[in-house]
Amino acid sequence: MIVEQRIYTMHPGTIGHYVKAYGEEGLAIQKPILGRLVGWYTTEFGPLNQVIHMWAYESFEERAARRKALFADQAWLDYLAKVRPYIATQESKLLVPAAFTQVRWED
Repeated sequence: MIVEQRIYTMHPGTIGHYVKAYGEEGLAIQKPILGRLVGWYTTEFGPLNQVIHMWAYESFEERAARRKALFADQAWLDYLAKVRPYIATQESKLLVPAAFTQVRWED
């Protein structure tokens, strides 16, 4: 099992628009393709204007296949075109859970 943590920093003043768009449109496209949503958050302290979400995968290969399917979906590409102007930077980390950690996700 691996967990991908994605951090998006929004341009100041746009995070509300991004969160609204994702809740109304993005999640419905992304979740059936990526599968295991571990969590989706916004920052309140520290670096501001950030959205952080995490997805669990059985392997790096499963992640690659699911991401490929996501970017083959025209609805996702159309959604990205709408929200891309809000995003200033993005970062992605692959996390390997410790043996004593049980990864949980939303069904």
